[in-house]
Amino acid sequence: MTTISRLARRFKLSRSALLYYDRIGLLRPSSRSPSNYRLYTEADRQRLEAICRYRQIGLSLKTIGRILNASREGAGTALRQRLRDIEDQIEALRRQQEGIRRLLGQASPDDMAQGLTREKWTALLRASGMTDADMLQWHVGFERLFPNDHQLFLESLGIPPDDIDAIRTFSQTRKS
Repeated sequence: MTTISRLARRFKLSRSALLYYDRIGLLRPSSRSPSNYRLYTEADRQRLEAICRYRQIGLSLKTIGRILNASREGAGTALRQRLRDIEDQIEALRRQQEGIRRLLGQASPDDMAQGLTREKWTALLRASGMTDADMLQWHVGFERLFPNDHQLFLESLGIPPDDIDAIRTFSQTRKS
């Protein structure tokens, strides 16, 4: 058995947060000491650990309560809904990002590569006099200097994910 203060410290929460969890029925102490202090068991600690884990992924306390009092299927439903919400938020942020780029007069990666394919890019590099070895070296430099941009560039060419992984792995293992 542990006290509310110790449990709060262990999870880096305020004592008042645990009092609130008690008030709303999310985490009630298993018993009380003779001095009427709240006492928590190992099962209570595990429940708080689950609460914290669900809070970290952005679930509301109401949803967490439903999950903890429901079956595993209920948790799966809530988690799938949270994932959909996050995906919607990411899409909204991408639209905002594109709006900001337009306001700044910057082209997006999609605008720059529209219609450009792997084959067209390779033909352009060959026409500029690059050999296969030169192109490989180009990837090595791109990966070393700008790995995230390299990934985005390869994706914009419509290259399959497995091929992208192979190109990037090769580029990471070579020295420029």
